[in-house]
Amino acid sequence: MSKHLKIYFSLLQEAIIPYIPTLITQLTQKLLAVSKNPSKPHFNHYMFEAICLSIRITCKANPAAVVNFEEALFLVFTEILQNDVQEFIPYVFQVMSLLLETHKNDIPSSYMALFPHLLQPVLWERTGNIPALVRLLQAFLERGSNTIASAAADKIPGLLGVFQKLIASKANDHQGFYLLNSIIEHMPPESVDQYRKQIFILLFQRLQNSKTTKFIKSFLVFINLYCIKYGALALQEIFDGIQPKMFGMVLEKIIIPEIQKVSGNVEKKICAVGITKLLTECPPMMDTEYTKLWTPLLQSLIGLFELPEDDTIPDEEHFIDIEDTPGYQTAFSQLAFAGKKEHDPVGQMVNNPKIHLAQSLHKLSTACPGRVPSMVSTSLNAECDTALNCIFLMG
Repeated sequence: MSKHLKIYFSLLQEAIIPYIPTLITQLTQKLLAVSKNPSKPHFNHYMFEAICLSIRITCKANPAAVVNFEEALFLVFTEILQNDVQEFIPYVFQVMSLLLETHKNDIPSSYMALFPHLLQPVLWERTGNIPALVRLLQAFLERGSNTIASAAADKIPGLLGVFQKLIASKANDHQGFYLLNSIIEHMPPESVDQYRKQIFILLFQRLQNSKTTKFIKSFLVFINLYCIKYGALALQEIFDGIQPKMFGMVLEKIIIPEIQKVSGNVEKKICAVGITKLLTECPPMMDTEYTKLWTPLLQSLIGLFELPEDDTIPDEEHFIDIEDTPGYQTAFSQLAFAGKKEHDPVGQMVNNPKIHLAQSLHKLSTACPGRVPSMVSTSLNAECDTALNCIFLMG
């Protein structure tokens, strides 16, 4: 029934809006009934898909209708969570993410009451919960970062504790970075100031103890997002505050040789904008021992623009990482109609990163007459010099 209902919903779209309140009532009754004995996984999956599609269709036409869905669903969801129906909990979190992301203003109090419970370690011990929980916490951060900072500041260490647990896992470290990136992007800077140094220390410990290609790629996106959010000088200072000359080591050993491994258009754009800031808005790159890394860094950025992605993986990483999770574990099943839109955190700031580089280099050349052409002409290889000239023509 639910699979066919999902197909009807998908085909009819706005035509079924008048009937959705009745359908949702019936769906929630059915959901409550099957939660007592969730023995048909395909039926259950399509039932949640139908709920998500109902939300999308209705709220696209009338965003305020999200409140009606919350009123209909939250009592059933509460019962599922309280009775620990493991098969349904990842689905509940996905639907709640979709509902929360539909809100345009401050986060409703009903969600904030749930927030502390989402940080409980027992929820994160089940691998099937992790993607949905991370998505839900990201929705909290996107919609309610100021509320969290003012009314739930005591929960920030718990939020960071979740990040710490996730990045310790080779299987889930990317989820830890999703959460961390949302914290950096959305939380008021003063609310995380006291934790920033410890965050970097944890990341360096993981790099030292268990470096993987996946971790490196996520780390590169994070430090460039940090650079965009807090400034290039702040990134240099936090590195060198942990250990003298660490900024240079990170440039030389990680950013310059590994940036070609970054995949994904948004991820590459974040890295391009971040590296552009390091090149053009970080005074130590022009006037200290770090200056020798300026041209190699520019060359690596041009490579990110012009060369194919480096998708090589070391032989020792060709294995399946089995987490220490004894016993039965409910698998995560992604709901297609709860899918999250791709988010570009620099979209409003930079449209074309190549033009942004050209404009930023021009601004730097004006501030430091003669320096930039000299560094480029003496150190940049011929291919990169040609590519850079094309980029300047775009700007």
